[in-house]
Amino acid sequence: MQLAEQKTMECQRRTFLGRASLGIGAMSFGALCHSTVIAKAPEGRAVESVLPHFPARANRVIFLCMAGGPSHLETFDYKPKLVDLHGQPMPESVTQGQPIAQLQGQKLACQAPLFQFRRWGQSGQEISEILPHIGSIADEICIIRSLHTDQINHDPAHTVMNTGTSISGRPSMGAWATYGLGSECADLPGFVVLTSTSLDGRSPQPIAARQWHSGFLPSRFQGVAFASKGDPVHYLGNPPGVNRDQQRRLVETIGNLDRYRNYEVVDPEVDARIAQYEMAFRMQTSVPELRDISQEPQHVRELYGIKEADGSFAYNCLLARRLAERGVRFIQLYHRDWDHHNDLVKFMRISARDCDQATAALVKDLKRLGMLDDTLIVWGGEFGRTPMAQSNKGNIGRDHHMRGFSMWMCGGGIKPGMTHGATDEFGYHASIDPVHVHDLHATMLHLMGIDHKRLTYPYQGRDFRLTDVAGNVVQQILA
Repeated sequence: MQLAEQKTMECQRRTFLGRASLGIGAMSFGALCHSTVIAKAPEGRAVESVLPHFPARANRVIFLCMAGGPSHLETFDYKPKLVDLHGQPMPESVTQGQPIAQLQGQKLACQAPLFQFRRWGQSGQEISEILPHIGSIADEICIIRSLHTDQINHDPAHTVMNTGTSISGRPSMGAWATYGLGSECADLPGFVVLTSTSLDGRSPQPIAARQWHSGFLPSRFQGVAFASKGDPVHYLGNPPGVNRDQQRRLVETIGNLDRYRNYEVVDPEVDARIAQYEMAFRMQTSVPELRDISQEPQHVRELYGIKEADGSFAYNCLLARRLAERGVRFIQLYHRDWDHHNDLVKFMRISARDCDQATAALVKDLKRLGMLDDTLIVWGGEFGRTPMAQSNKGNIGRDHHMRGFSMWMCGGGIKPGMTHGATDEFGYHASIDPVHVHDLHATMLHLMGIDHKRLTYPYQGRDFRLTDVAGNVVQQILA
């Protein structure tokens, strides 16, 4: 009996020393080589990818999501043909067999652009008069006029734009980016989401949290939504009677208990939960400092058009710059007021008022700080709007449209001051150099130093990736 107890103790000592030495080595190796991604399938097969695959042009992404689908025909894609045929039936040859959202069974009449366009900057890019501030950065941006997507209604189209598929539950592009590259910030999440809405807009577009979820990737890679007003995250402060040292001891104790248990269960989600507890503790200091814009120079706040932390898109743009400065890898801003089925002129002016100046300010501010060259900015919605009018009691709007729409990109390795691709003369189909959402994702990952075909994760018997089995890098827009 005594001999058995002695062997058990020896085994436990050996196990402890073995695990402790491996742990120290793993921590050191992880700190030096955090770009190595290793994921294990349920059957134990390992997938390994050393990242980045090649030198990155963009260290971070700021994706400005105009939720609801801004009309390309009133922003970046002027169509004189619609002026010539205004009020006349849309040719059946253009619309026959095409998916239509709310205009089913109605007469399809051509609708002329509702705003004037002009040429901006030395590049002479055509941009609507309602976006004068974006017009002022025309020489910095690349307008892509030939986007197309797979879904014609908002939620599935958002899902395609964020995850590359309309199937709910897949990892978002921000989760893929942080899974592949990690974060350069120790006290903030690697993927942060901010939302805003207009006080006098048409109707806030619903946005589901699954749009920034990690799907089947480990949960530590999912996006963290920060509230634009009040505490950005719940329970940011300690309860009465609990100081920081007590909170630290509590987090450390819980972490040690979880690690002890995880020696037996070996569940990656336990590791994720430990990391999230520790991150939450660090965020109690980092987040209040992040949100305090009182130290920003007056001229910077005037550039964005804000005075205080008001929860607006403009305030979120300034937070996006501050997040980028602190090393956050992927930042996503949703402005939820671009769904213009009626009163398009009125409501689009409101959306432009809230987003135009701040968007341009973000680009100018990053350039001022020397950060634009390695920050990729993407601006656009989940789809565009129809060339046909949608009338609601005489109030003209446009319906959802998936076959052709516009977005723009800048910074982070994008060729500035150019327009890529085109829709047909009606603005209906992406007809020249079409760019699918998969191509957009492939290009974004490429600029971050990732080969989109090699960033995979094993799940349910196959290797998944953000671009699924499609996607090509749009080489023509790369600087």
